[in-house]
Amino acid sequence: MSTNQQSSHDELVFLEELEKSDPQVKSEESLTWRIMIIDDDPDVHSATTFALSNLSIQNRSLSFLHAYSAVQAKEILKKVSDIAVILLDVVMEQEDAGLQLVRTIRNEMGLSEVRIILRTGQPGYAPEIDAIRDFDINDYKTKSELTRTKLFTTITSAIRSYDQIYSINTLRRASDIITRSSRELISQTSLNEFSAIVIRSIVEYFQLPDINLIFFKQDDVGQALSVIATSGQFTQLLNSPTNGTDNALVLQMIENCLTRQQNIIDANHAALYLSNTTHIRYALYVAANKTIDARDERFLNVFSSNVSVCLDNVLLNNRLRNHAFTDPLTNLPNRLKLLHILDQILAQKNRPHTTLALIDIDHFAETNNALGHQFGDLLLCAVAERLRHHFEHSCRLARIGGDTFSIVGHDDIVSPEIILSLFYAPFLIEKQDVQLSATIGLVKLDDYEGDASDALKDTNIALKRAKKQQRTSYVYFTNNMGVEIRERVRLMRSLNSAFQKNQLFVVYQPQVHIGSGKVVGAEALLRWKTTEGKFIPPDQFIPIAEYSGLIIELGDWVLRNACYELQALIKKGYSDFKMSVNVSQAQFLHPDFLNSVRRAINDTGIPPEMLDLEITESMAMEDPIFLMETLHQLKKIGVKISIDDFGTGFSSLSYLQKLPIDQLKIDRSFVSQIVDATSSASIPKMIIQLCQSLGLTVIAEGVEDLKQAEALISFGCSLAQGYYYSKPLESLKLLEWLEKKT
Repeated sequence: MSTNQQSSHDELVFLEELEKSDPQVKSEESLTWRIMIIDDDPDVHSATTFALSNLSIQNRSLSFLHAYSAVQAKEILKKVSDIAVILLDVVMEQEDAGLQLVRTIRNEMGLSEVRIILRTGQPGYAPEIDAIRDFDINDYKTKSELTRTKLFTTITSAIRSYDQIYSINTLRRASDIITRSSRELISQTSLNEFSAIVIRSIVEYFQLPDINLIFFKQDDVGQALSVIATSGQFTQLLNSPTNGTDNALVLQMIENCLTRQQNIIDANHAALYLSNTTHIRYALYVAANKTIDARDERFLNVFSSNVSVCLDNVLLNNRLRNHAFTDPLTNLPNRLKLLHILDQILAQKNRPHTTLALIDIDHFAETNNALGHQFGDLLLCAVAERLRHHFEHSCRLARIGGDTFSIVGHDDIVSPEIILSLFYAPFLIEKQDVQLSATIGLVKLDDYEGDASDALKDTNIALKRAKKQQRTSYVYFTNNMGVEIRERVRLMRSLNSAFQKNQLFVVYQPQVHIGSGKVVGAEALLRWKTTEGKFIPPDQFIPIAEYSGLIIELGDWVLRNACYELQALIKKGYSDFKMSVNVSQAQFLHPDFLNSVRRAINDTGIPPEMLDLEITESMAMEDPIFLMETLHQLKKIGVKISIDDFGTGFSSLSYLQKLPIDQLKIDRSFVSQIVDATSSASIPKMIIQLCQSLGLTVIAEGVEDLKQAEALISFGCSLAQGYYYSKPLESLKLLEWLEKKT
């Protein structure tokens, strides 16, 4: 009997409303409502199936599952989850078998959506009011009162209830999955992990562990599809071509999805388009192994939209990450990536025969300046390509900046001889051969105890040592190099801190007339005493100050202190006292040097002619034109100029004669060779004679005893300084010493 025939006299007119189609809802004619009949009487199964066989509810027919005991019912329920209604006999193997099964279904199996209708032929075993109150059931009827019409009505009501509960639970589950997955996806930086979360979320929604999914990627229109991730029966596609005949229907659906740039969803599978702002196209194929209903379709549409937004974020992070770890010119890993590589290597307990090498192109700056930066870039790319061709499959390469490249790999491969041999052949740049050479610093990582940053620093130390010794060579790092450079860095930091904390001070070594013993002036010298009371020798910290650039600030500070000291001495009556101050090369070359001299003189009010600036002989030969111009400007200010350490710098005498200088200082290394007046001290004699012929005064430093003083005066040198007369003195001690001399 058809449903329409039955409704004419059984008052089931509401079915007509359920059959009205909703244009917004996907057609579900292919779906059925599963009805499970649990009864130990086979006749009940037959009668029930016959009575409901032609019923259609909400455009869906009914299908039936049969169990003849509570035990059999449990086995079926473990395997089949989408049951809408259970018609359950109360009395089967035992008097309360049906009620016990309800407890199992609700409490143990957690099946809250399925609707349960209890039926009994013996009402006394389970009173209706108590059963409805104590159990989550839709209805409780005696078998005699469930006529065909009543059975239709009861089933329809239960299915409506099931559909509402199922829809609510599905919507809640879908919402939870979308919210949670979006939160996880938006924070991802790995596309592999991203795709794994997408697949895991869809599996969770459909509650089908064997669901088949494929995450596709297409780098450009017309190119072959590649598979990022899979689940189910498609896992083999990760390492197989995607254009096989077995996958033709899947690929056609994905191609249509990508071409239309929209989701394609039908009854059993779906192709989801994942839009993004890159030229790369992504899609997700879903084979659900179940009918995809309207609720599923809504979930897939919303889910794919959220995934698209998160995918854009992941791809942006990937681009930023790639930019952060890749040199844009050569497309090699950059310095940051190299540090990550070294971290991984150094984290390994066994690092047999591993070497890190830094390769510096010789005289690249000159080539770059002469031929232009564009040519220089092409040259760097050519070097990178040659290194890549030779080492890419056996080592890790990087460009760490400028014209410096790195290689990490086995000792036999990262060999300085092999690397240098790559530069024997010229590089063809813009149809011209360019011959290059390189210098290499290396460090063995086998037993290296530092971190990645230390390894890179130590290799750079070896590279600098190689460049200093001889270009087109190589040097392996040793622990002694590390100790030396780290001590220098420690000293540099300590020096800067000491200067800021006023731990540096100026002392003054008197200069005297040898014959009369009259004090004519003093040389200002910088000293450093640590908070522990330890004196750091000037020959240790002055080179550090010059290397770090602190010498400019220190030099200006010493100059001003010396001028203030001279001002104080003049006020004490020492009107003909001369103050000598050393000037470093960096200080002399600084653009503000002349102004700093003027400020020191103006601020202290000292006579300029009482200030003697000492420059070294090597400085005098560094840049003759600049030196000449600066010295003439200093002479206009009115100060005196001395050449310090004369005899050690191989000056040109003809050039020296042209300099506007006032005095030469004989270096202590020559003075120390004087034993007495009869000794063969040819160099001091020669310097003294030279000064006499040039009309310059001469002063000897480092005079330690009377014999040296007597010899110098016999040679014609009248001025001296050294420990024979006085050690360098602090300001108050100098004043006391001067008062004793007068």
